Amino acid sequence: MQLIEDFNFAGKKAFVRVDFNVPLDEKFNITDDTRIRGALPTLKKILADGGSVIMASHLGRPKGANDAESLRHILGRVSELLGVSVEFADDCVGEQAKTKAAALKGGDAMLLENLRFYAEEEGKPRGLAKDASDEEKAVAKKAIKESQKAFTAKLAALADVYVNDAFGTAHRAHASTALIAEHFDSSHKMFGFLMRKELDAVKTILTDPHKPFTAIMGGSKVSSKIEVIENLMNLVDNLILTGGMTYTFTKALGGKIGDSICEDDKLDYALELLNKAQAKGVNLVLAIDSKIANGFDNYTETKFVDVNKIPDGWQGLDIGPRSEQLFAEVIQKSKKILWNGPTGVFEKEDFTHGSRSVAEAIVAATESGAYSLVGGGDSVACINKFGLADGVSYVSTGGGALLEAIEGKVLPGVAAIEG
Repeated sequence: MQLIEDFNFAGKKAFVRVDFNVPLDEKFNITDDTRIRGALPTLKKILADGGSVIMASHLGRPKGANDAESLRHILGRVSELLGVSVEFADDCVGEQAKTKAAALKGGDAMLLENLRFYAEEEGKPRGLAKDASDEEKAVAKKAIKESQKAFTAKLAALADVYVNDAFGTAHRAHASTALIAEHFDSSHKMFGFLMRKELDAVKTILTDPHKPFTAIMGGSKVSSKIEVIENLMNLVDNLILTGGMTYTFTKALGGKIGDSICEDDKLDYALELLNKAQAKGVNLVLAIDSKIANGFDNYTETKFVDVNKIPDGWQGLDIGPRSEQLFAEVIQKSKKILWNGPTGVFEKEDFTHGSRSVAEAIVAATESGAYSLVGGGDSVACINKFGLADGVSYVSTGGGALLEAIEGKVLPGVAAIEG
């Protein structure tokens, strides 16, 4: 497999799939440029060699071209961080993109418009009627797949080399993340530096022998984490399950959860998981107390109660101080730590304390020699919000990609390079 550090980009045009899906405020200002900064080592290596860069990304989940999700809004910041004036192509595969790409010289950089303005990027038909027949769906699916081939070929024709540096989209078999690699031979396609760091972090968390290994899994629903929890049960010594899924387990155990979020169709599974953990010798840790509120958006009062004694009209929105202490004791004895998902509704200031306490415990364990990986959008938002990102071993840019890698799944964007 070609390594980016061994490749000389002089005179070459490199199509670099980056993940510039950054958050924007109502005035289109970038509120967190972490993902752009993460791609800089790869981009600067290419430019320093005398190559030219064609950056391609998606932004948001558009259903067609629109100004609100145009990558033009981030052009200034990309130019500033990269240290060069970046050209912009109004269309990722149109004549303008083709002409501007051909004109690029060594040290030049260009950003293509949002890839997902085209349905062909994801390979999913758009505009189908809700009552479309199976036959109509099949015809539309076949048509988009054929169109996707032409779209992919146009992207590939812009460059001499393909570099995938977008771990956050590596779990998708999209045109720019997997299919495009088929147009380049093995010596002209490679991972970027960020992608390699991400894959190394996953490898470390899955294979490094140091124990105890503790995983902290948050999130509102058990159903969204079933596969990753099942796989982790074969790897970890301690599994802390927190966030909204707490209350599904609490109710399954006969507790009173008031108006807290709960998946009633997963109560039996929750009990099954507890039994499975016991059989495997995994220490499955749940919250013992909760910070509750008498409402969600318009609550007027909060208090702490036992997690299984939440009164009607109240709901658990974070863990309580006894749970914070319990979680911290487990985390600080660990030698390897994975954190995915907050302990509560951290977006609301009244319910940040639990997630902060977990982050601080992870930092303390890291300072004592543990390897710590933080991944998933909300966990990353937490660690950045608390200013503690520098205190952990690695903060992943991937959400779904990280979880699927931990589940043991083959990521299309990775397989396309590795073969």
